[in-house]
Amino acid sequence: MLTIEGIATSSGIADGRLFILENDNKAPKMVTVADTHAELDRLFTAIETAKEQLAELYQKAVVSVGEENAAIFEIHSMMLEDEDYLENIRNIIRVESICAEYAVYITGIQFGEIFSSLEDEYMRGRAADILDLSGRVVDILCGRNKTQLRDVTEKVVIAAEDLMPSQTIQLDKSKISAFVTKNGTASSHASILARSLGLPAVSALGDGFHQLRHGQFAIVDGVDGLVICEPDRILSAQYEWKRCQLEEEKIRLQTIKGTKAVTQDGLHLEICANIGHPDEASPALEEDADGVGLFRSEFLYLESSDFPSEEVQMAAYKKVLEQMRGRRVVVRTLDLGADKQAPYFHIPHEDNPALGYRAIRIELDRTEIFVTQLRALLRASVYGKLAIMFPMIVSMEEVHSIKRMIAGVKEDLRAEGISFAEEVELGIMVETPAAVMLADRLAKEVDFFSIGTNDLTQFTLAVDRMNSKISYLYDYGSPAVLRMIDFTVKQAHKNGIWVGICGESAADIELIPYYVGMGVDELSVSPSAILKVKEKVQSLNAEECRIRAEKELA
Repeated sequence: MLTIEGIATSSGIADGRLFILENDNKAPKMVTVADTHAELDRLFTAIETAKEQLAELYQKAVVSVGEENAAIFEIHSMMLEDEDYLENIRNIIRVESICAEYAVYITGIQFGEIFSSLEDEYMRGRAADILDLSGRVVDILCGRNKTQLRDVTEKVVIAAEDLMPSQTIQLDKSKISAFVTKNGTASSHASILARSLGLPAVSALGDGFHQLRHGQFAIVDGVDGLVICEPDRILSAQYEWKRCQLEEEKIRLQTIKGTKAVTQDGLHLEICANIGHPDEASPALEEDADGVGLFRSEFLYLESSDFPSEEVQMAAYKKVLEQMRGRRVVVRTLDLGADKQAPYFHIPHEDNPALGYRAIRIELDRTEIFVTQLRALLRASVYGKLAIMFPMIVSMEEVHSIKRMIAGVKEDLRAEGISFAEEVELGIMVETPAAVMLADRLAKEVDFFSIGTNDLTQFTLAVDRMNSKISYLYDYGSPAVLRMIDFTVKQAHKNGIWVGICGESAADIELIPYYVGMGVDELSVSPSAILKVKEKVQSLNAEECRIRAEKELA
């Protein structure tokens, strides 16, 4: 039995066999070989295996996402027959006596760079395809991930050094019981995904992560932050009792369904859901969400091999609006860049991406992408109560540019005879100190603020929220952060607009009294946390919370 300590980042207890995800970007070793003929045979066998995998993926994708979206797997299969590509690999093996996996890896990089440098946008987009299919062949040659998640027949515990959005979007969530990661914090992507799915997670296992073995049975304790491998019968029984206690708490919370989040002295808050995919809207309703406070639209880009069309986007927004049955749906426009990237965007490497070319900065620079999303959103607005929110705002000029673009899109839609809701709420994410300090001015330009406490905490405290080495400094409840939020709420209310919190701290039971005392109008949390947050609000006296907040933040 082995116990590894980490940080509990999503509450709950689960068990299952460990499924260790390899790092997709791991470069193979450059090894010289004596028998190049045998190496060429290995290459041929791996390419045929890759073609078989792609054919299987195509058939499954046709059923799940349609023939048009499945075509990418046919394109990859055809690329594996490209003579220039294959000859380059063969020459590296024959002339330099280099192993097949490294020959494929370096060819993928070379051809990717060639495609990226072309003027034609479609051809530039093929760079990501070359890297993807080369990675597939390398994985086969290296024997990586022989067992695919899609092939497992029982729920497993996903273990990874870390998980990026582009990885999590592809996971079959129905086969996952918990997450454990070597790195990460409470605000890393694996943790946020786990909370949105109501699954336990433990992060920051550090060097202990390397003691985990694929297929090992493990208990994940998302309450105390422990991973127990091959537990004995006594400990297993203790955890079964602990899990029963948590289930009883869930049953008790079900009695709150149908009630409102109203304090004992009558202050009403909306408790909404953070979602990252249209399929999460119905589960959010089942958890009694008052609406969607944050719909992360970047899923459309992360799960696509090319820029999603206006029609594809409109269908996704329409689906969520219809499922929410008249409740407000706040859609955050594209928030890519930093640690969330789609390869076909060709965003260059940055030393400090969190402060770089991301979010609204991409949207206002690459306006054709932004206009497509705005058209899709406005067209979908006739199907429900839509609000549009813009991320990473730091200036008045950005808001003015956004409003001009929206006015232009509306004018075009009218000219084309396409209907849309004239009155759509426009809001901004307050997630930078600049937005806080401009809150009095920004509040005059928009209909609402939504405070993103994940980034606001990161930027206010100068702490990288993905860095587990300094995670002890990353504190949502820091007086500096709370005073930022308090100031923002006051400026919003002075100008007659509502303000919500959509960061992870909105579900922090210890911080909710402060938010109530400040007068926050909405808390948007992972669906699994909605009932617990409602229960907490119902237990509070707003006036007492106000006095406490004023005293402690003075």
